[in-house]
Amino acid sequence: MSNNPFRIQNPQPQPQRQPRDLRKVNQQIQMADLKIQMKLKNIKYKIGVVSGKGGVGKSFVSSNLAMAIAASGRKVGIVDVDFHGPSVPKMLGVRGQMLTADDKGINPVVGPFGIKVVSIDFLLPRDDTPVVWRGAIKHTAIKQFLGDVNWGELDYLIIDMPPGTGDEALSVAQLVPGLTGFVIVTIPSEVSTLAVKKSINFARTVNTKILGVIENMSYFVCPSDGKVYYIFGEGKGKKMAEEMGVDLLGQVPLDPSIAEANDSGEPFFLKHPDSPTSREFLSIADKVIKIVESNQ
Repeated sequence: MSNNPFRIQNPQPQPQRQPRDLRKVNQQIQMADLKIQMKLKNIKYKIGVVSGKGGVGKSFVSSNLAMAIAASGRKVGIVDVDFHGPSVPKMLGVRGQMLTADDKGINPVVGPFGIKVVSIDFLLPRDDTPVVWRGAIKHTAIKQFLGDVNWGELDYLIIDMPPGTGDEALSVAQLVPGLTGFVIVTIPSEVSTLAVKKSINFARTVNTKILGVIENMSYFVCPSDGKVYYIFGEGKGKKMAEEMGVDLLGQVPLDPSIAEANDSGEPFFLKHPDSPTSREFLSIADKVIKIVESNQ
């Protein structure tokens, strides 16, 4: 990848080396941590968006939450650390653009509302190129996404994380200084809510605040008669949130125009600003802003 400013490549077999001086290793770790702190020092709030399992629309929620917060006048960035399924650039309508670099670091791609975007998708040469990385390489990549990017002054940095509670989630919890909290995405099915409970307990294990749960695909309103259908079940997200003692931030409806916008690479929030879904994201964004800024 000659255009890859991060210079992260799949690991190759290396000749056996002599043991490294542990003091030098510790110094390198400390320098990397300091670099991240310096790059993120002008970002007020850092929010991770997580899900217990795949297929719940987490990247769609991350992207539209970022746009809804930016629509309130806040300066927003989004970093896509879902390395194996990077969807944020397409959902923000910036897929195909390139990251650039200067002597200060990596410059993000600029999306709707001036949102700064960083994703591995900008670095892949083809649509079908897989990212075949072990945990240590992904940890290094997250360090570079945080510490080598010229984020500048932001009010919010949204971190779109892969499903589950594995390497990437743990890396974000450990590497991001002053992590504001997690927003957790579910759908109203028993399988999803069971997995989300694990994400909630993960957040508590790493001592990170849970800002709340967003229930995606909550219901469908039939366009012909206005009748509401609960495709995946009714009230399960709310029930789960109550059981786990966390806030339910909102319930995003099913809408065929969401898939149409995502497939065409058009930001749904911009294309359908007056839709019930966009209005719900504005409501969710308002709640998130009140929670984090009132605490500050």
